[in-house]
Amino acid sequence: MAIHNLKPGCEIIYIIPRSWTSGAYFAKFRKYLFSKCILTHLHLFASRDKVFDGESVLQETIIVKAKKTVEQQDKVCITSSSTSEFADVKEFFAPYNVVVGSNQYVFLVTDTQESKILNRLSNLDKTLTAINHPMRTGIVVDFRTREVLRNEPSNDTYPLFYSQHIKNGRVEWPIGKDDEYICTDRAGFLQENTNYLLVKRFTAKEEKRRLQCGIYLKEDHPEYAHVSTQNKVNFIKCETPELAYGLYVLLNSTIYDAYYRILNGSTQVNSTEINNMPVPDAETITAMGKQLMGQELTENNCNTIIEQWIK
Repeated sequence: MAIHNLKPGCEIIYIIPRSWTSGAYFAKFRKYLFSKCILTHLHLFASRDKVFDGESVLQETIIVKAKKTVEQQDKVCITSSSTSEFADVKEFFAPYNVVVGSNQYVFLVTDTQESKILNRLSNLDKTLTAINHPMRTGIVVDFRTREVLRNEPSNDTYPLFYSQHIKNGRVEWPIGKDDEYICTDRAGFLQENTNYLLVKRFTAKEEKRRLQCGIYLKEDHPEYAHVSTQNKVNFIKCETPELAYGLYVLLNSTIYDAYYRILNGSTQVNSTEINNMPVPDAETITAMGKQLMGQELTENNCNTIIEQWIK
């Protein structure tokens, strides 16, 4: 109603969770806002717990200033500060079409380098969904399915992958963890034993990387017809090992990790947002994977391959 009642040419300010920029929950609001208004100023807070003085609010918050007009401006002013005291404000003017994406996501660009990252990937016109390799969330909620989880293998058990199994670019299983076997024939708890790229759904704020991936190949455990995934991991199903390696090149690279951090400031990796990130076509991703196979699964090696394919 606030936008509806706003007079043309006037401005409105929201204090809103950062998830507003890309969250599916806010999609209809973003669509309505951009049909009536343009963004003129965004402010970010580096701290999650020092924005509302005297309140125990743990929430990434931004301030959004919008103007009721359809006349798009060239740039958006984006400022940031550590706390709501605004003692260390930094300012950057970003191109409007970089801040507001064609998918109506809002990218909180704070410097020239971040703007270059978005411009570089914006040349790609595919997404994981478009190439029929969407990321999905793990299917087993372990605390609700205790009766089918096992600590030891038997003739009726299958591998259950957790985020702890993602190590150094691989899915290492078993590792002696509790409940890393599942004993069931229920279809909703089992997946085809094939090639996957697994990605941790949650990371710590202080960790260097937000996107942390591990490759699992069917040939690692061919004795199983099925595997399963706990819901604190995301996964992408891959027809070939080369495709799994290629997707690893993308998501383990510096540029894609930076892109996701610009898009989403939280510590959770959201499959919907990953599925809307720009990527090359499947053939190119597979070619990238072939280059990585036989090399160490380092971020630097992924970056070197990315440089050859994404200009």
